[in-house]
Amino acid sequence: MSKLEKITFNADGEDAVEFYVLEQTRIGGYNYILVTDFEEGDGEALILKDMSQDGEEESLFTIVSDDEELEAVSGVFANMLDDVEFVQDED
Repeated sequence: MSKLEKITFNADGEDAVEFYVLEQTRIGGYNYILVTDFEEGDGEALILKDMSQDGEEESLFTIVSDDEELEAVSGVFANMLDDVEFVQDED
């Protein structure tokens, strides 16, 4: 397995959080990334949507939480990655 790219998120007023990028795609003019908190094995995964404008120096990511959007984007990522299974948390 190749080494995953690690990215750091800095939320306003909070400690920096690091994630590993599993995959990325562009749908409907937006970039989406699939990230996890562990480089290997099972871990929490999030789908993040880049809300920044093209050409901006820094990206602004939000967690995809809309059920329809989440289902559509997770389906694209599932097709891209054979060994990934998506399970939604029942909060």
